[in-house]
Amino acid sequence: MRHLRRQPARRRTAVLRRDVVLATIPVAVAALLGTGGPAAAGTPGTPCAAGAPGTPGTPCAAGAPGAGDAYFPLSGNGGYHVGHYDLTLRYDTTARQLDGRAVLTARATQRLTRFDLDLQGLEVTSVTVGRARAAFRHDGQELVITPRRTLHRGQGFRVTVVYRGTPKPVTDPDGSADGWIPTDDGAFVAGEPQGAMTWFPANSHPKDKSTYDFTITVPRGRTAVANGTLLRRYTGHGYTTFHWRENRPMAAYLATATIGKFTVERYTTRDGVQVFNAVDTREARAAAPVLRKLPAVLAWESELFGPYPFRAAGAVVDHAPGVGYALETQTRPVYDSAPDLSTLVHESAHQWFGDSVSLTSWKDIWLNEGFATYAEWLYAEQHGGDSAQKTFDAFYARPANDRLWAYPPGDPGSGAHLFGSPVYARGAMALHEVRRAVGDRDFFRILRAWASGHRYGHGTTAQFVRLAETKSGKRLDGLFRTWLYTKGKPDSA
Repeated sequence: MRHLRRQPARRRTAVLRRDVVLATIPVAVAALLGTGGPAAAGTPGTPCAAGAPGTPGTPCAAGAPGAGDAYFPLSGNGGYHVGHYDLTLRYDTTARQLDGRAVLTARATQRLTRFDLDLQGLEVTSVTVGRARAAFRHDGQELVITPRRTLHRGQGFRVTVVYRGTPKPVTDPDGSADGWIPTDDGAFVAGEPQGAMTWFPANSHPKDKSTYDFTITVPRGRTAVANGTLLRRYTGHGYTTFHWRENRPMAAYLATATIGKFTVERYTTRDGVQVFNAVDTREARAAAPVLRKLPAVLAWESELFGPYPFRAAGAVVDHAPGVGYALETQTRPVYDSAPDLSTLVHESAHQWFGDSVSLTSWKDIWLNEGFATYAEWLYAEQHGGDSAQKTFDAFYARPANDRLWAYPPGDPGSGAHLFGSPVYARGAMALHEVRRAVGDRDFFRILRAWASGHRYGHGTTAQFVRLAETKSGKRLDGLFRTWLYTKGKPDSA
């Protein structure tokens, strides 16, 4: 997740600071079925009653308002999977007005009389499902949609939502802001864990990954940066439009549409990865020497973790002093100011651990942050810095009342603790203990197998434990129980 800058309470894709493609969209979203003629905005959907259209004996149902995550019960939704988002946005940086049109190509996973999307703080002006207008209402962060006709399990459908307003970030349980964060020249857009809903309607939980198209229009002189590959850019009538495509599955919180006055650098690495860097001129001098190392960092991580999982890479270095963190937005991390090298290593490692291999539950956040933090330790060890053992020892030397031992990283207990030092440092310490227990050969085999075996998918802590035991031939359940799930400082290291 976040790499916190200087304020531990606001750590997101935070790297612990020592302390503290032009490939086509997956064709797969099969031919969509239209759903009848237009309906008035208030028309209810097909009732759940005897004789309702559909398979006899199959009850109608509304999609759940959340994905069932204990930390964020209303994030995500039930009853369908979104295969692709096509987002068309226009942002006035002076008035801070966003006009949006989102087309979601989806498939029902159950019989649906209605379903929800996550969207907060923006006015919806119309919703259609297929070619028919659908009834809709807002209930907190839920956009509740009632299609004119019931959707059957396995049915493909398309939802179009037209909306507008002044997007604002949400405040997370730890007090930090995420989502659409206005800046003096545009917006810093970082959605972990729940901010995607501040700027587009989404099934906003990491369990639901999708491909994306972004068409973003901004005042001339601004650059709009999203995920994946820039397909087209054109200027006219005082505005510039950017069309981006991410054709690998992506969790909604990893999407970005960061806007500002940026200097742009583009090149292709020796491995064929297309790099796009956008840097605020106020951060350019400090950022340049670190960004020059990006190809080497990606090459080093590819040697350790396996092939880089995406066709595009890069960085967005904004001047957003009020944010306090960086985030591993897929293919192109966003930084609130010029990053140091360890932050670059951390966010780059997330492209494997967190982006390509995603969470199924927020309580498993250590699988993102512990891995990316340990990548920092490994980078230092192999580039003339402290060994991972020395770094481990420095953390272990902290007294039992230090906040490092405040809660177990394998289940931090609430959304307020997702980005604290136990998740980052103690999560990395757990990996170092595995390394010591199984030896370097098996340890690095485990990391590569994890990244390759769950590529573009999901993983859980239980699956990682099974993999580590299978690859090493050793029982490791006690080790993981001690380092991930036991409160307080372990008795020995």
